[in-house]
Amino acid sequence: MNDPALLALGATVLTGTLTVAGVHTYASGRAQRQTLVDRLSGTARGPARTASGRVRRFTGIDRRVRRTRLGRTVQLRLSATGLDLTAGEFFTYVTAVVVALWLIAATTLAPFFGPLAALIGVWSAAIFLNWQRQKRIEAFINQLPDVARLLANATAAGLALRTALAMAAEELEAPAGEELARVADQLTLGRSVDDALDELAERLPSRELIVLVTTLVLANKAGGSVVNSLRNLTQTLEDRKETRREVRTMLSEVNATAFTVPLLGLGSLVLVNSSNEGALARVTGSPLGQGLVLLALGLYTVGFFVIRRLGKIEV
Repeated sequence: MNDPALLALGATVLTGTLTVAGVHTYASGRAQRQTLVDRLSGTARGPARTASGRVRRFTGIDRRVRRTRLGRTVQLRLSATGLDLTAGEFFTYVTAVVVALWLIAATTLAPFFGPLAALIGVWSAAIFLNWQRQKRIEAFINQLPDVARLLANATAAGLALRTALAMAAEELEAPAGEELARVADQLTLGRSVDDALDELAERLPSRELIVLVTTLVLANKAGGSVVNSLRNLTQTLEDRKETRREVRTMLSEVNATAFTVPLLGLGSLVLVNSSNEGALARVTGSPLGQGLVLLALGLYTVGFFVIRRLGKIEV
């Protein structure tokens, strides 16, 4: 037992064992911490899937994009549109489309039009998100009379407002069912009715929803006969729904014109370049030609927004 060699060997074995155990414990704890972080951030490792069973793509890109301010903004907009996309998927698809537009414009027209086509692609992606958000808002507004009717019937049957919202979420289809289900989940987690409904109004802003939310919040705070208020509101929402449909039909020609005018300009460029090959390359080869092309594109853009603004009527 007093042999120095045996003591050194025993100390070496003990130190090696403790080192291996420490490294294993550290690696295991780090892996558990990363798994917990991924689960809380919604980016768990493995083949992440959506509610419909579709495998999430580009999860690594999504984790990196969400760390940026732009990625968080895109994710918030995507959540408001109801699209089954993550910020990473949307960023990847938009990047691919922008690169394709750059190459097509530079090859078909002239190299000068490549960056312009890329900028138009990015702008179109932003317009697409706004259009999808507005489309979801319109669909939700069309379901508001049914929402008010269900809440009025549930309240008349003696159910509490929290229970009535959960029941309406089960009865209605998307997007009203999904949005009310989110409100019901927030109420289950302990949020107040006022905060949950106010967040719904901020997520899908519209005059009709603000009126409904105000009615529910006041009835929840002050009490009183919420049934009569909701039934009267149901008829009002039905009338506004018909009015909005008529206005949208009347303005369909104006909206079509707003998109047709820029397409005519693009078509004229393609026609000129096809009839005289290389004409656009020669025009954009000088600063004067580039300035004139940018001026023309600016005028088309101004015309697009002016026509859209003239055809926008708040009901």
